[in-house]
Amino acid sequence: MKIGCPTEIKPQEFRVGMTPNAAQEAVAHGHEVYIQSGAGLGSGFTDADYTASGAQILETAQEVFATADMIVKVKEPQAGERKMLREGQLLFTYLHLAPDPSQTHDLLASGCTAIAYETVTDANGGLPLLAPMSEVAGRLAPQVGAWTLQKANGGRGVLMGGVPGVRPANVAIIGGGVVGTAAARVAVGMGANVTVLDRSLPRLSYLDDVFMGRLTTQYSDRGAIAELLPTMDMVVGAVLIPGAAAPKLVTREQLSLMAPGAALVDVAIDQGGCFETSRATTHADPIYEVNGVMHYCVANMPGAVARTSTIALGNATMPFLLALADKGWRKACEDDPHLLNGLNVHAGQLTYYAVGKALGLDVISPTVALKS
Repeated sequence: MKIGCPTEIKPQEFRVGMTPNAAQEAVAHGHEVYIQSGAGLGSGFTDADYTASGAQILETAQEVFATADMIVKVKEPQAGERKMLREGQLLFTYLHLAPDPSQTHDLLASGCTAIAYETVTDANGGLPLLAPMSEVAGRLAPQVGAWTLQKANGGRGVLMGGVPGVRPANVAIIGGGVVGTAAARVAVGMGANVTVLDRSLPRLSYLDDVFMGRLTTQYSDRGAIAELLPTMDMVVGAVLIPGAAAPKLVTREQLSLMAPGAALVDVAIDQGGCFETSRATTHADPIYEVNGVMHYCVANMPGAVARTSTIALGNATMPFLLALADKGWRKACEDDPHLLNGLNVHAGQLTYYAVGKALGLDVISPTVALKS
């Protein structure tokens, strides 16, 4: 199979869809790998690194899309990239279609087959291709939230760990999954007073055991969130419904409950955000203010630490990438129902129920798509 990896063009996105090691593995499996010139530079990989791994360098994205049977990316294809997709071509990347009708309609119109990293599952009910970036984003959340809290950035001027005689920052993390746990680990390490909210009592029990009393756990409901907001310096939104639009957990009206300069960090922004006032921002202009509350809503947070993120993502995607290339997408998905769960679009039809529900579009079963 001919595998193509273009340069990411989303603003301030420095990751790359394939590492040189992944390229080397694919070539060893008998495939041809085409990398756009300069695609890896943001992650510290040169064209020479790729050619040494057996890949071929192409100058433009147009050449990569025209040559490849499978396109491997990090972020969802941008409008210009979507025009280059063609019928029968395989796209393997993050998609986050539920809050993005324009992308969804363009992918359907292209006739391509699109497998989304974020909906591939595993035997334990996890999301193995989302997990590494969730770990990165979760660990970044308190770090960027602490920066947002600085007075020069519009924040309250509160230090996360406080100092002797001055209390530390109060931090609420809504969601105790991969993102929430990673965020809690860093926030606790920074010395903050941390509360994690979740609706799974077993998960809260696990967090209570793991953190050995260094944070507070609380069952998450509307009343609990409303009670906490007036005392919080930072709230991290870390709630995920696989493939679906994120639920809105803090309303516009509830911002009035919060102290001026408090910070909201929305890690769910790729899925539309879990605060009503969230809108996607970039690393170049990451924060904005609504009703006195600072919002950090960068849609590709892991891109800030591109080398770490690229290697972590590459480690997770490589087995699936090789399966798709070795077997073709149909056989690979027939053999692995967890990979089949990643199928979102095929030949002009939507194949993921949560996306169809969010956008009001008809959906067919992925098993039907396999036979079509």
